[in-house]
Order: sequence, then C-alpha cells, then structure tokens
Amino acid sequence: MTDPTPGNTQAGSGSDDLLAPHGTSVNAPTTSTTTSTTASTATAAAATDPVAFQGKSERFEPVERLYQAVSAEVAKLYVGQDELVLGTLTALFSGGHVLIESVPGLGKTLFVRTLGRALGCDFGRIQFTADLMPSDITGAPVFDMQKSEFRFRPGPVFTQLLLADEINRSPAKTHAALLEIMQEYRVTIDGTSHVVPQPFLVMATQNPLESEGTYNLPEAQLDRFMFKLKVDYPNEAQEAEILKLHSKQVNLNERLENEVRTITDPETVRKMIQLCGTVNVEDALVDYINKIVRATRSWPAFHIGASPRAGLALMQCARTLAGFGGRDYAIPDDVVEVAIPALRHRVQLSAEAEIEGRDVDEELLAMIRGIEVPRD
Repeated sequence: MTDPTPGNTQAGSGSDDLLAPHGTSVNAPTTSTTTSTTASTATAAAATDPVAFQGKSERFEPVERLYQAVSAEVAKLYVGQDELVLGTLTALFSGGHVLIESVPGLGKTLFVRTLGRALGCDFGRIQFTADLMPSDITGAPVFDMQKSEFRFRPGPVFTQLLLADEINRSPAKTHAALLEIMQEYRVTIDGTSHVVPQPFLVMATQNPLESEGTYNLPEAQLDRFMFKLKVDYPNEAQEAEILKLHSKQVNLNERLENEVRTITDPETVRKMIQLCGTVNVEDALVDYINKIVRATRSWPAFHIGASPRAGLALMQCARTLAGFGGRDYAIPDDVVEVAIPALRHRVQLSAEAEIEGRDVDEELLAMIRGIEVPRD
C-alpha cells in the first residue's frame, strides 16, 4: 500500500506494493484524470496555477495533516510495514476492521500501543485461546455484596483499539461474540445494551504457519473485516533498524511516554471519520467499483465472489485515501489501491484453481486489469 501524501509515489503509479505479490507490476490501465467536476476545474486551472492541479481542498487539509502526523509518530518506534500502517489507518478512518495474516514477532502489539498513544485512544489486547469464552471478552454481571445486586463488569473489548491476537484459536461462539460487537458496536448482557467507545477498531491476527488447534473463520465472518492484510518479514535494512531501536532493555511504557506525542483525541478522530465520509464519488467511479465487485462472481477461477459489502468497503476506503491526500474527490487510483486487501478474503478459489496452485491475489490482479478505468 503506497503513501498517498505529497512527496511519495501516488496510487496508480505506485500501487504495485499493495496489488502485486512478490513485486509483480500491476500494469493496470490507470489515469490521473479525475472523475469529478472539482478535478476538471483543477486541471483547467493548471496552466495558471500549478498548485490547483494537485486537486487539493482546504476542507480536507486537517485530514491530510492528521494522517501525516500520526504516521510520523508511529514511525518513531515502529519500523517499516507500510502496508500495515496505511491499511490500518485507512480502515480506522473508514469505520472498518482489519484481519492480519502474519507470523509472530513482527511487533503488532507495539504498533497498536504506539498508534493508540499517537491518537489519544485507549488500546487493549486479547490473546485468543481454545478455552476463551464469550464472557471473557465481553464482560459479565458480578454480584455486588455491598449493594446486594448484580452489576456489569466490562470486559477487555471495551476499548478503542483492540488487538485480537490469534483469533482463529478460539471456538466459533467466541468468534461470533467479537464479530457481533464489531458490527453493532455494543454488547448486550441480560437484555441491557452497553455501547463500546468510539472510534472502535479491531485488529485480528492469525498465524498462516500453524493450523493445529485452530478454527477457521467462516466466510460470513470474514466478510465483516474491511481488509485482510498480509504482513511479511521486514527487509534487511528495516530489521537492522529494529535491532538498534529495541535492544537496549528500555521500558516500553517510558518510551511511549517520552518519544511518542499524543497529537489528537478520540473526538477529533470521530470528526475526521465523518469528514472522510463526505468525499465526492462520481457515478462513473461507482460503476467502476460495481464492475470490480460483480466481476468476482463470474471470474472462472473463483467459486465464491464478493458480496455488496465489498463494494461498500471499496467506496469508503477510496474516500478515506482521497482525504489522506487532501482531496475532496475520489479517483480510480484510490479504488485500485485498496482493491486487493478488500477482496482477497471475500472470494474463494474453485477446486480446479486450487489444484492448479493459483493464487487469489494474482487472479484478482488479472481480473482488475481487464476492467476499463473511467476517464471522465
């Protein structure tokens, strides 16, 4: 996933990191021509005002500045993994959740804690195990001896940034309890609803190397996640930087307190989420998103295609990426930027494709290449 801010490669010319596995180039037909009236005006004014060509909007400058500031603070302690950082922030500001497939030891807990510190949000972590019960994460009524009555004791899910570690190690009823909260943002105990604090983001992880003692998430539950991000080992330079930063036995709480600034608060984040929801998406871009989602249902290599919820995810995330870039309109490159992580867990390869050893990401890439990009 590429950084949408100025000074970095823009989506479309630089979306290979996200869309192309193992560094394969996308080569999809993209265009810098926007689908909105605002962009047309900016392009026409480019001859007299070069800044106008960038399509910036003063209304979305706070979103762009916040994204840049949060990314900078996270980078003080968390090295590399740009796709994870951008994907998580995009999901957060789009009102979604993230499923992360990665091996242990890549610093996901550190990332959540650093992100929570920068955003001024509460963070928590749940280690999922085979004996974890729904009440262990939601909370349960406890008897108050002094008042002779039951009172609700909130569980660890009552936070704002939640790391659900190795979610596939718990049984289905525990999955269901968490996924219900992700959808409805509340916990209902004994007929009483308890609302979880907003913003609320779940980062669920699963280990791709171990299958013993795990319970695969059903397709209907996978569909609740906005993104599925695949996180691999850092490169050589990044790993060397990690060794330098985190090998001095310095208390992590002190480092978070002294090195990472809190630059915003939950209320501001909620306002930025609402602002991102007002980004303009032209009808031509809506049709493009619709064609991508519907193509998954007829693609020969797929047994199951994406649901309409996938289209909603693409719409919301394209708006957020536009906001991160300071624009008040979305473009096709924003859609292409998020297409693979938004679709890879929502489609299933056919039996023939699995036998032939085909890869979901590569099939999605081939499919997207064949869909015409709107140019007006």
